[in-house]
Amino acid sequence: MTQFSSTRDLTAHKPAVVRLEEITKVYGSGDTAVNALDGVNLIIEKGEYCAIVGASGSGKSTAMNIIGCLDRPSSGHYYLDNYDVSQLPESELARIRNRKIGFVFQQFHLLPQLTAVENAVLPAIYAGIPPRERRDRAEQMLIRVGLKDRMNNKPNQLSGGQQQRVAIARALVNSPLILLADEPTGALDSRTTAEVIELFGELNASGITVIMVTHEPEVARMTKRIVCFRDGRITRERLEPDEIHLALSF
Repeated sequence: MTQFSSTRDLTAHKPAVVRLEEITKVYGSGDTAVNALDGVNLIIEKGEYCAIVGASGSGKSTAMNIIGCLDRPSSGHYYLDNYDVSQLPESELARIRNRKIGFVFQQFHLLPQLTAVENAVLPAIYAGIPPRERRDRAEQMLIRVGLKDRMNNKPNQLSGGQQQRVAIARALVNSPLILLADEPTGALDSRTTAEVIELFGELNASGITVIMVTHEPEVARMTKRIVCFRDGRITRERLEPDEIHLALSF
């Protein structure tokens, strides 16, 4: 399956929370220029549970950075919730990241001196949420991810899976439009990976849009849609779970 060929194709499946139109990303210039993304078109609709997969250097992480407003495309348009964020200044991108996007990473990035609830509350502080409300939100999210009895534990008192659950609670505290997960199970053992992926599935079932970059076929198969990148382009826009071995070399 090839990429979308026109804007008409891109607008046919609304409502879209993410819409990439002819996105390119070039690093360097002249003879040393690298085309990390080459005319990428992609729609992700509200409520989807999507895995982005591809071999190292395929462009999947660059695409995730652009979707997460961590980077800007060299050309093309990125519509987040129908708003073109392609060339916004950094200050505005930072505001959008805080309000509309929740991030979960391979490394949990928890502050070791803070408790679980103190870590989970951080995005709400940056968003200017009043103290009592943000504390309530953080506690609710920790309960939601199964850490009701661990709120006052510091990261070194938590297992790897529990730390990732704190990170997920933190990502959800501002009720983001989308939850972006970048290799969220890369630092976890197989049993804990299954638990975390089950949690992502539960969150998606509740209506949260989940977009995950992963190099693990078994993790990708647990999502509802798989997008395959190769050489800076989308080669399969809806890869069937049982076709991963045909399309990828992980």
